[in-house]
Amino acid sequence: MKQFFLTVLGVFTGLVLFLVVVPIVLVMMAVAAGSSKPATPAHSVLELDLRQGLTDQAPLNPFAAFGGTSMSVMQVVDVLAQAEKDGSIKALLIRLPEAGLTPASADEIRQAVHRFRRAGKPVVAHSQGFMPLGTVISSYMVGAAADQLWMQNTASFQATGFSTEEVFLGRAFQKYGVRPEFEQRYEYKNAVNGYTQSDFTEPHREAMAAWMGSIYGSALANAAADRKMTPQALRTTIEGGPYSADQALTAKLIDKVGQVEEAENEALKLAGKSAKLLEFDDYASAKGERIGSGRDAIAIVGGEGSILTGTGQGGGLGSGSSIKSDDTAGAIYDAIKDKDVKAIVFRVSSPGGSPEASEQILAAVRAARAAGKPVVVSMGAYAASGGYWISSEADWIVAQPSTLTGSIGVFGGKFVLADALGRFGVDLRGLSVGGDYASAFSTSEPFTAAQRAAFSASMDRTYDEFIARVSTGRRLPAERVREIARGRVWTGAQAKDLGLVDQLGGLTEAITKARQLAQIPDDRSVRFKRYPKPESPWEALSSAFGVSGEAARVLVGIGAMTADPDARAVVDQVQAERLRGRGAVVLADQPL
Repeated sequence: MKQFFLTVLGVFTGLVLFLVVVPIVLVMMAVAAGSSKPATPAHSVLELDLRQGLTDQAPLNPFAAFGGTSMSVMQVVDVLAQAEKDGSIKALLIRLPEAGLTPASADEIRQAVHRFRRAGKPVVAHSQGFMPLGTVISSYMVGAAADQLWMQNTASFQATGFSTEEVFLGRAFQKYGVRPEFEQRYEYKNAVNGYTQSDFTEPHREAMAAWMGSIYGSALANAAADRKMTPQALRTTIEGGPYSADQALTAKLIDKVGQVEEAENEALKLAGKSAKLLEFDDYASAKGERIGSGRDAIAIVGGEGSILTGTGQGGGLGSGSSIKSDDTAGAIYDAIKDKDVKAIVFRVSSPGGSPEASEQILAAVRAARAAGKPVVVSMGAYAASGGYWISSEADWIVAQPSTLTGSIGVFGGKFVLADALGRFGVDLRGLSVGGDYASAFSTSEPFTAAQRAAFSASMDRTYDEFIARVSTGRRLPAERVREIARGRVWTGAQAKDLGLVDQLGGLTEAITKARQLAQIPDDRSVRFKRYPKPESPWEALSSAFGVSGEAARVLVGIGAMTADPDARAVVDQVQAERLRGRGAVVLADQPL
């Protein structure tokens, strides 16, 4: 019966592929094959809409846009760099979000806007309000970088500071019988506090207040410089809010009050005679990624999301990003083998993850350096904990002032659920054979004293290994690393003062440094090679559904009908694997 339901499920999934997903893929492929890149109108105003949200990097999965966000910080930076030099692009119009941008993303976009303006091209920004949500001060900072900052007449200026909230489940777990048993190294490794506490611990409050203050101060300083005010004057004005649009104009927080259509007309006027609006996505599709030219190449290796062992994006269509250790390490090794690649820029935006996966990626970074290829890390929104582990032994580390990094520490543990489930008449019983530690992570009973001691020792080993990597990579005494580690999160600006980061900036600055370390002359052109390679639509479908399932058999059959040579190759391979695997298969029920 179980196999029957599995087969039905496979066939049903295949029908979904046939009726929904595959037609979309075929349309995408037909459009891509039959379309030519349109010429950019001679006088264009590029319209960048930041209200849709941003990832740090373009997803490798071509269906990721189905999950929501389709624009990345790296794409914005890359396209604006091309627009700087494009004589057809005369101006830039930015639509600002009402809520906050991720602080480090806002830093990077602000820097790109400044480079665009230095090319002699005007920038107009329009806001429909700055709401008191998260890091809205970062959104205002981007708007302040424009030549003109407009606000809708009915909008409110409520960017009066920076706030956040934490959920603590300690009392709820106690009430309902859930017992969290965790180890953390050390008091600033606050990830477990949400499970064990009912309020901020003093170290937790201290660390968060420090990095929040650093981000807030950095955004104020940047916005003040762009608005030609002192940071203290801007702080006093902002914290005196909220304001109506007219009041914000009087306070010189904005330049003009008006509808977005009026801001568009102003941008068109600045662009010159008969200018037209050009959507950012259309221009980006027409231009593609920067490739560059020349014999020498710089590899740009991307990594965004939690760090996990294994390969593939996982999660199916529209899934979020993750850094899979096989893929990312493999991308670095591919760059090592490429004789044209002279240096590697490793873009990291990750809050961390598996120590084993992090070490595998760090080993690839070491191999690149041993092969004589300098590695420069460019940190995105986060490069903390495991994200810092994989960065720690690079030749040079570049971070934004608002990047969250550090968190040199480790935590782990389990939840004991027997009491909680027992209150609902559910009995959880464990059974194990072998050594005492075999049942250490059973949710039916707490750690024994021996299990707890063994687990604690493993946490100490991981922490010591992390300290050693940072000490080696940053050329700091181990005792100094222990002082600034203890799981504490730092901003990029704080980390630079501590010696955990070498330079403040973004991808552009990282590429410049990579050229210097590779001793590529400034007047010599370079190419950019990006790793890992994006998945094709067929590869993404295979990853999502598995090439050996009923669904994929339907898929490759349809692929054969497209007369696509790649699809036919897949068909041949799958058929061969099916013939080789026709032996008996014996399966048993697998306990949860």
